[in-house]
Amino acid sequence: MNINNPVWALVVFVVVWVLLILIFRPVRGWYWVFKKGQKIDNKTIIEDILKQLFHAEEEHFEIGMNTLLGALKIKEKLLIHILDTMQAGELIQMNKGRYSLLPQGREYALKIIRIHRLYEKYLSEKTGFDHKEWHGKAEEMEHQLSDSQTENLAMELGNPRYDPHGDPIPTHEGEWAPVEGESLAQLTVQTTGRIVHIEDEPEMIYRQILAENIHIGSQIRVIESNSKRVRFYSEGEEYVLAPVVAANITVLAFEDEDELDEDTVRLSALKPGERAKVVSISQESRGDARRRLLDLGFVMGSDVRIDLTNPLGDPTAYLIKGATIALRRVQADKILIKKEL
Repeated sequence: MNINNPVWALVVFVVVWVLLILIFRPVRGWYWVFKKGQKIDNKTIIEDILKQLFHAEEEHFEIGMNTLLGALKIKEKLLIHILDTMQAGELIQMNKGRYSLLPQGREYALKIIRIHRLYEKYLSEKTGFDHKEWHGKAEEMEHQLSDSQTENLAMELGNPRYDPHGDPIPTHEGEWAPVEGESLAQLTVQTTGRIVHIEDEPEMIYRQILAENIHIGSQIRVIESNSKRVRFYSEGEEYVLAPVVAANITVLAFEDEDELDEDTVRLSALKPGERAKVVSISQESRGDARRRLLDLGFVMGSDVRIDLTNPLGDPTAYLIKGATIALRRVQADKILIKKEL
């Protein structure tokens, strides 16, 4: 290539000119897109740090640099820079290597938690997403919704007080209702009560609880509790959990042991030839899914029996109000019945 050739010189000039446009073009240029993405990433990290500190303070333990590095999975140099920025902005403070929220940081953290829990409520009531997906999708949206979008969402949902896991949703003013009850792992044998909260973090333990098909609102009786396992009865089933898993389930104990109705079981426990009456639909079934079950006839007092079984076990067809309705086990688990003798 001869750079003294006017044609080649023109080609080089055009190429450089195009590259400069692509890189520095206002708003859409690569440089500005990169800078915008960097700002978004930093904002997300700041909000995640605020949430980590808020939850730590609620649990009465302190967080240092190593804990944040492990939780956020970012480079130490970037974390130090962001923590310095947050301290300069009076969001957090550091004392003896431990970080804590300042009033402005706590207010910001509550705003993020409000968005997260409202969006989980929205997913549970207005969409068909499986409950295993709620937390991850809410983690994404908590960094995206504006104040006005958040308030519109709250109004659409009727300003709920609790999310689908039983966690209180902070109000716009930063207030929230208390979660009553005790950890399942701390209850004594023969205690009866109702599950009012299932903690969704850490995700690994939450998925174990979901895999056991344990529901918010279910009544329980503790059968065994020690350092090795917690065993309890609920809705016709017996469950065994490790204490570390049981600790993430909150139970409001009944004042009177007779409050537990041990004759109430799940529709999935019904066997061919047995008859039953519908008692209720579990709190675990919400929104459109709940309305569909009611529309199909699964209302309190309705007679129900198995009409057809599937050789593969799922779904099962039930006869109710003169119609045959096929339900998957996951749906039948959310309908409570009393078998007729």
